[in-house]
Amino acid sequence: MRSVRQKGAARCALGFAAAAALCVLAACGGGGGGGGGAALPLGAVPALPAAPGGEPIGSSASLAGRCASPRLGVDPDTGAAFPDQVGSVAAEKNWVRAWIDESYLWYSEVPVLSAADYATPIAYFDVLKTPKLTASGRPKDRFHFAADTSAYREQSQAGTQVGYGVEFAFLSAAPPRDIRVAYTEPGSPAAQAALDRGLKLIGIDGIDVVAGTEVAALNAALAPTRAGQTHSFRLQSGDGSVRAVTLSSTQVARMPVQNVKTIATATGAVGYLLFNDHVGAAEGPLIAAVNALKAASVSDLVIDMRYNGGGLLEVASELAFMVATPEATNGTVFERLKFNDRNPFGLRNNEMNLPFYGTTRGYTTTAGDPLPQLGLSRVTVLAGPDTCSASESVVNGLRGVGITVNLVGAGTCGKPYGFFPQDNCGTTYFAIQFQGVNQLGFGDYGDGFAPTCAVADDFDHALGDPAEARLAAALALRSTGACPAAPVSKSAQALGKAEAAGIGYLLRPPARESRILARP
Repeated sequence: MRSVRQKGAARCALGFAAAAALCVLAACGGGGGGGGGAALPLGAVPALPAAPGGEPIGSSASLAGRCASPRLGVDPDTGAAFPDQVGSVAAEKNWVRAWIDESYLWYSEVPVLSAADYATPIAYFDVLKTPKLTASGRPKDRFHFAADTSAYREQSQAGTQVGYGVEFAFLSAAPPRDIRVAYTEPGSPAAQAALDRGLKLIGIDGIDVVAGTEVAALNAALAPTRAGQTHSFRLQSGDGSVRAVTLSSTQVARMPVQNVKTIATATGAVGYLLFNDHVGAAEGPLIAAVNALKAASVSDLVIDMRYNGGGLLEVASELAFMVATPEATNGTVFERLKFNDRNPFGLRNNEMNLPFYGTTRGYTTTAGDPLPQLGLSRVTVLAGPDTCSASESVVNGLRGVGITVNLVGAGTCGKPYGFFPQDNCGTTYFAIQFQGVNQLGFGDYGDGFAPTCAVADDFDHALGDPAEARLAAALALRSTGACPAAPVSKSAQALGKAEAAGIGYLLRPPARESRILARP
């Protein structure tokens, strides 16, 4: 799974209020779905340590659903009434503590903290994580987050989100700010207004975006919280011309698979597809894309996941299966889950292995239908620090069964971890519960995968344009076996430095940067 990945928290430190706004949204919830009402059934768990003051923590199953504000009605995930009972904030904090002690991958590294020092269950949850660092000095757990359950459900399952249908890239988050259009969702207000990739955002509602200090107003416009909010934007193109557009927020259905095409080369057709989200809604479009590329007899494939933060691990497995050869995927492991020593979900050894799924999972198709296969022995992935979690699983899983995966762009975000989203009292909690390793047992990439060819993102060309720097480099690598010289433009140099430091530039809800599994 991936969260706003503490990428949100990290970006708060950059000094731009839009980043701070996203952090606020994440704290309020703004992630997605899969949590039901009751606690997940845990396996045999050893006696838990005492809470501050010497009192036993108790089990999450016995503490679940004791809510300060119980929900009424029917849980859409189960079809049964919500299991909430009248409880208290203190009871919800007790559940959080128990859930962490039982299922968190690094439970023994969590500091002892008093729940009374934190105003809400979410605030308490936020600090119940390991303080340790990766080899590069980044926090080992940058991914801890909580989300409103109903909002998370919409994002992860339906792939919808309130907004304008535009992803902005924050190339420079502090003044002088440089905010560009990364891409738009087809049919969205932004697409209808022709907000093309690369346009620079210079004004919102008369406020100077580049140097302005009215951050609260900028936040309100950049991160609308409900449909029907209208704001005016001024955008500058590469030739210096400026135009104004007015956008109204709406419930945008994301199109996770876009721009599927074949590129003719001297040595055969190369397939390309832009894949932005591992949501359930991606299942059908991915199958359609692979069928189209197979019909075109592509000999190579470029998957553009530079902006794909992850999501459902089963969708990642389906994609990997459809890329690879039958020999590589027959009876092998796509990802093996490694839990803490308490085996909190009581899984048997074989239940910890996620296969290369050769049939549909039923998200947007009929479950059990055979998946097509391209039968490729190599694939190129366009990547960067916004490539996270389930997207990294595709890379690691394929490499584990001998498929060559070339990465063109920048290093990935570094999240070999995932969680089973768990709802309690209307909040879904995402605490790291497993590490994913491939068929060879490798999963130690907490600082990300390094690129085969380092190429800065190119905002002067459309995604899928063979002249776009990363795609052009992928095609050159395929034909010559060598990485081409990187662009040297001023913006490319600045962006390259940020990417080399592992700094992503898209601002997204945490649930869109995840490695998520359904209930075990």
